[in-house]
Amino acid sequence: MPGPILIFDSGVGGLSVVPPLRHWLPDAALVYACDNAMLPYGTRPDGWLVERILAVCDAAVAASGCCVLVVACNTASTLALDALRAHLTVPVVGTVPAIKPAAALSVSRHVGLLATSATVARPYTDRLIEAFARDCRVTRVAADPLVREAERLLAGDEPDQAIIRTVMEPLWREPDLDTVVLGCTHFPLFGERLAAAFPRPVHLVDSSEAIARRTVQVVNGPAPRAGRDQSLATAPDARLSRALVTFDFDEPRLLIVG
Repeated sequence: MPGPILIFDSGVGGLSVVPPLRHWLPDAALVYACDNAMLPYGTRPDGWLVERILAVCDAAVAASGCCVLVVACNTASTLALDALRAHLTVPVVGTVPAIKPAAALSVSRHVGLLATSATVARPYTDRLIEAFARDCRVTRVAADPLVREAERLLAGDEPDQAIIRTVMEPLWREPDLDTVVLGCTHFPLFGERLAAAFPRPVHLVDSSEAIARRTVQVVNGPAPRAGRDQSLATAPDARLSRALVTFDFDEPRLLIVG
């Protein structure tokens, strides 16, 4: 019996990949798993993160009976993707900053990268820039406070526009910057607000469509959807439950991590 598609993130950011996944695979069952007990990932030590990501994903794969794991988290993907693929028996689709399409889109050859502090500093990100944006200037901004603002938005609260403006300021101070990579899956959830924080039009680029298309390529007969999709969380949280229900998931079941 085929299993559902499992989507994993530290919080609600991975919900940004749900609409394109449902567009490309409208009949597939989804399970959303988040490690909200340990949010945010972006500021935690690498060694601890690798162990935690492996443990949570192992538990979520077992609990869901999935046919594929979508790691809808740039921090987890740039750090633990190889380890997950070596450890798990199901295919793993990762998420990396959309440096390549952003470089192709930029006319000025000046690109911004808005991501968590972990993703901004990761050697994996260095290699992406070297491979696909060598002729571009890439301004990197660690935007960890935006993760919480995205979580607030999906919980039904209004994000703090002052925090958004403060975080974005290093990018809009660059007069020739014309393209911004949203290098965290949380950030597309309030892309309109991020664009509004700029004093001029810019292109915002994220990885959600690419993730969905890649999942289509590797998945083989996922379980059919029947009613609301399922969800898992590592800690009870009423605000998280409201966000998941908004995206047509059931109230999360508690995920026990060994």
